[in-house]
Amino acid sequence: MRWVRIGIIALLLAASVFGFGLVEGIFETPGGSRVIERTPLYMLTWQHIQLSLLPTAAALVLSLFLGCALHFIGNSELKGLMLSACAIGETFPSVAIIALSVPALGYGNLPCMLALFIYAILPILRNTITGLEEVSSGVREAAKGVGMSRLQVLAQVELPLAYPIILAGLKVALIINISAATLGASVGAGGLGVTIISGIRTYDALKVVKGTLPVLLMALLADSLLRARNADV
Repeated sequence: MRWVRIGIIALLLAASVFGFGLVEGIFETPGGSRVIERTPLYMLTWQHIQLSLLPTAAALVLSLFLGCALHFIGNSELKGLMLSACAIGETFPSVAIIALSVPALGYGNLPCMLALFIYAILPILRNTITGLEEVSSGVREAAKGVGMSRLQVLAQVELPLAYPIILAGLKVALIINISAATLGASVGAGGLGVTIISGIRTYDALKVVKGTLPVLLMALLADSLLRARNADV
């Protein structure tokens, strides 16, 4: 049944992307001339997917590395310090992170990706640490009893058992980033935020719907896919 739901959401997403046709936005340049953007909605959607997935994937790699390293070291104070640092980073408004990054990274995708990367670290890292800690000590001792090294226990026993919890953290991070990626258009990044901001500037409700509906359906699709993957574990 869940795969039927996923299929329905995917079809609705495809219909919302290709059914609206071309996206047209009018932006005022500093000189006052108008530049007409004629970017297909499917291209903006593809840009939005990249803008969401790449920072999330980078955050996943870093969070898994840090979570495994902290668990391997076994220092609870260090774990708390790392989680606190990540939580502080997440309390910064994403718009502020993007704005502060522009002088160093320039306009475009990089400031937005940096903000999304920072936002994705905490839920994945927290769930990685929690999942590894919740593995039964009896399971660890049994693994050590058959001759596994500490590293082998971590890679072959603890990580597979913690996988569902880690996946739940990844789901939270990805859904947040799909939504927050729309803010990138304010600093020249691509994605569906371009359509939304263009609609706001020109008081065009249809353009706002064009940009918002695919974002909503992408978030629902990501949630459904990761839920289904978790249920299959």
